[in-house]
Amino acid sequence: MIKMAGMTADRPVHDGGGRNDHQGADLCVCLAGSGGGHVRQLLDLQPIWQGYDYFFVTEGTALGRSLSSEHPTHFVEHVALGQAKLGAPITMVWKGILNFIASARLISKRRPDVVITTGAGSMFFTILFARAFGAQVILIDSFARFKAPSIFARIAGPFAHIRIAQSEASAAKWKGALTFDPFRILDDAPPAKEPLLFATVGATLPFDRLVRLVADSKARGFIPEDVLIQTGEGGMQPEGLRTVESLSFGEMKEALHRADIVVCHGGTGSLITALRAGCRIIAVPRRFPLGEHYDDHQLEITSAFAARGLLDVLTNDEEFPALLERARARTPKCATTDPAELQAFLRQKLGEYSRLKRSRRKPRRFSSKPLVSPKD
Repeated sequence: MIKMAGMTADRPVHDGGGRNDHQGADLCVCLAGSGGGHVRQLLDLQPIWQGYDYFFVTEGTALGRSLSSEHPTHFVEHVALGQAKLGAPITMVWKGILNFIASARLISKRRPDVVITTGAGSMFFTILFARAFGAQVILIDSFARFKAPSIFARIAGPFAHIRIAQSEASAAKWKGALTFDPFRILDDAPPAKEPLLFATVGATLPFDRLVRLVADSKARGFIPEDVLIQTGEGGMQPEGLRTVESLSFGEMKEALHRADIVVCHGGTGSLITALRAGCRIIAVPRRFPLGEHYDDHQLEITSAFAARGLLDVLTNDEEFPALLERARARTPKCATTDPAELQAFLRQKLGEYSRLKRSRRKPRRFSSKPLVSPKD
């Protein structure tokens, strides 16, 4: 077991950098994302950071541990303002203290030149300390925020040199933000599938309401398909059904490749991965009034996808059998996120930062003029 501040990891965590012999490896890049879709978007940007000395900062979820088997990774505690909203302010404060200490130790040791972060709350102290040590901070707000920037973006935005929104509406409400909308609906024919219903609650938290819906519907004969349920660590395990607490990202993609019907929470990572695989999707958003999440952003994003005809959204548990029939009758659509424009922009910025760092190391024999740094 490897001990970290306030938590443990059950597999080795790389503690070095991602240094290689590519040009620009002298630049140290910190990739900070709490989990789920936040981490998956950073992975979508791999072509722009893999040539540098890089490391990840994330939470110790199943996805985080899977990440650590392939990339240099450091864990920090999960902390969010929503913990206080859900009646756990002491937990929020304690986890915040542990996160603060771990982030300070990590950043003071690694001293990244650039931080690329997709949020959310558990990444705040990483950003704060990195900025204090002189790093350039690039903040990419959540893809789930179609209408307005997230609370994290509003709080952490002032510490970022570059702010990036993923919708025009969100950028309009976030001062100084650039817009890169990656969402694309594809014309691809849906792939051949197995008679399998795959239910997934995501990599961060259990979601027993979703699991119970699937188990009860299977018991009542509404689901003739085979069933596989990813329950989350500590989630309920219905008897008589094939369940697993967690899956690696590769295992998750394999299950989605096979499954005809997917029942998932409203996390962007789960939704986009299922849409890429051409699944018939029933989204069950976690609801704040039920104490399932810190706000109702999952309802916002699933409703936006439903308006485009990409999936069905469950708003009343009693409607689940009817949505199963509707999903079977609907032709699935494929969609994805295309980060090419954002990759091109970030590739240019990292190149600029790398050249600036190298120029600062050169002896200045013929000029005493100071170098001009990029403006904040």
